[in-house]
Amino acid sequence: MTRADAAELRQVAEQVADTARAAVLPWFRAQELTADNKLSAGFDPVTEADRAGERAMRETLARLRPDDAVIGEEFGATAGKSGLTWVLDPIDGTRGFLSGTPTWGVLIAVGDAGGPVYGVIDQPYIGERFRGGLGVAAMDGPQGARALSVRGDRPLEQSIVFTTFPELGTKAEGAAFAKVAARARLTRYGMDCYAYALLAAGQIDLVIEAGLSDYDIQAPMAVIEAAGGIVTDWQGGPAQHGGRVIAAAGRMQHDAALEVLAKVPA
Repeated sequence: MTRADAAELRQVAEQVADTARAAVLPWFRAQELTADNKLSAGFDPVTEADRAGERAMRETLARLRPDDAVIGEEFGATAGKSGLTWVLDPIDGTRGFLSGTPTWGVLIAVGDAGGPVYGVIDQPYIGERFRGGLGVAAMDGPQGARALSVRGDRPLEQSIVFTTFPELGTKAEGAAFAKVAARARLTRYGMDCYAYALLAAGQIDLVIEAGLSDYDIQAPMAVIEAAGGIVTDWQGGPAQHGGRVIAAAGRMQHDAALEVLAKVPA
């Protein structure tokens, strides 16, 4: 990929993120917002904000990159012919969005058959945007712009660990996470994609999750890897298709957690 090609993809990603902000923010903390449930048992919400955000993102890509494929949480896959695919999640953390917490985010990734090459994690309400890949590892927000860099190696006993749901998938997956968390210095819950942004920004050490989709992980994966971190599945293999995922700020934390997580049957 040429420097000009990389610059174009980064510019398009910015425009997609700007479009999503404009479509989603009017719904945040709006009294009239309601949610449909995707599940017959349990609660997996989708709102008009999710749908409006993805429609706007797709319209921008159709105008700027009509030959690229698109995968989105709300409207599925659209074929392309360029060899590049945009992977979109208009609101990662819809439960948080419904609750009024500013820890949800817009996820945008672009990549090829090998996985994501560039990603954006955008938090419209706070005004923070985290970018990674194609020679970039940076963020900007209310405190200005700065480079992204993970914390680096440290023992698990000194690490801060995040996951979204305390139950973390199956009973076996949850039990494995609990073993890792019991050794860590601090464990926190419920940040959705914002936890990955914090890892890339050097604030925390590990994010451990299960049951993810490609649109959940590809943007965070690109950002974290650009910041010097590690993202794999629980066996240490590729993670771009989702499933069980561990993101780490250093090899030491990653390997210590995998000693436990890799033992969970597939």
